[in-house]
Amino acid sequence: MAQKNETPVLILALLITVGLIGAGIWWFTRQSGLNLGNLTQSGSPTPSGSVSQTGQASPATSEATSSGQPGASFAAIQNVPSGVFNYGGSTSWAPIRGEVDSIIQTVFPNFRLRYTDPLTGVPGSSTGIRMLLDNQLAFSQSSRSLRPEEYQEAQQRGFTLQEIPVALEGIAIAVHPDLNIPGLTIEQLQGIYLGRITNWNQVGGPNLAVVPYSRPMNAGGTVEFFVDNILGGQPFGNSVRLIGTTTEALREVSNNPGGLYYASAPEVIGQCTTKPLAIGRSIDQLVAPYQQPLVPEAQCPAQRNQINPEVLQSGEYPITRRLFVIVKQNGQADQQAGEAYANLLLTDQGQQLLSEAGFVRIR
Repeated sequence: MAQKNETPVLILALLITVGLIGAGIWWFTRQSGLNLGNLTQSGSPTPSGSVSQTGQASPATSEATSSGQPGASFAAIQNVPSGVFNYGGSTSWAPIRGEVDSIIQTVFPNFRLRYTDPLTGVPGSSTGIRMLLDNQLAFSQSSRSLRPEEYQEAQQRGFTLQEIPVALEGIAIAVHPDLNIPGLTIEQLQGIYLGRITNWNQVGGPNLAVVPYSRPMNAGGTVEFFVDNILGGQPFGNSVRLIGTTTEALREVSNNPGGLYYASAPEVIGQCTTKPLAIGRSIDQLVAPYQQPLVPEAQCPAQRNQINPEVLQSGEYPITRRLFVIVKQNGQADQQAGEAYANLLLTDQGQQLLSEAGFVRIR
């Protein structure tokens, strides 16, 4: 008889136990953010980061470093520190510093960014990374990837460096507006800067001496990128005229019918006194980095040539690169400032402002 009375009690206890387990599972999935019915959307892994030049995976290169994916606006970013933070580096970032950073300051007035020139030498990617290694900057802006020796020096100093890509840009070739030539191949461009091509008639142009200009090798990431990727690491030919700044070089090209100069696309394409050339991997694949048709000099500055982001993003235009925020990973305020700055640029608002400044969205 006692055995009969115990059976309902055991069944009831079993039902209570199953109910408690089910409730526990429901509570856990709600707290952890899992959606068991839609795992491909909310449970898929986010990227773990970019692969550095040394071949080692660097930490996550977006807002995923701290609180998930980047938000739609600057105001959505959390963990933006207060204080004064020195930053500097690549001259290619000048439009960003002028047009984007000021808006960041209005949203986060206590996140005070102070652009800092080097005490000696000229600003540039390499200079900025050097200043970062020497604790003169909180983070730096670079138009080239980190080098193995820079990673190694950081480790010797007790921290690591992280490069976070935030935008794409092209390198544009400026010539005199009156130069009648459809464009250049990469091989022809290399030949000019190595001194093998000295007259425009060698590449289908007029009988006119080619006068190539460049900033010095130690001037920054754009020159280093050009030498590494276009010249294959070979030194400039004797015909190359070295000049201090892009402003001076463009002025020289505008006064020299045979002149030629390379620089960041936002610095070249909107100019009125020079014109950008189409570049290609072969003569039948010439691609203009601007939106066609070319705006004639007489209509500028009322109208200006605009960058064609599609050909840069697709890789059709052959001379493209990424822009990086270089972050010092030391667990201190400098790291927080660098990551916050990169995360701000990776928001939808940041990417749109970068696009308006002449660069190409990376996301």
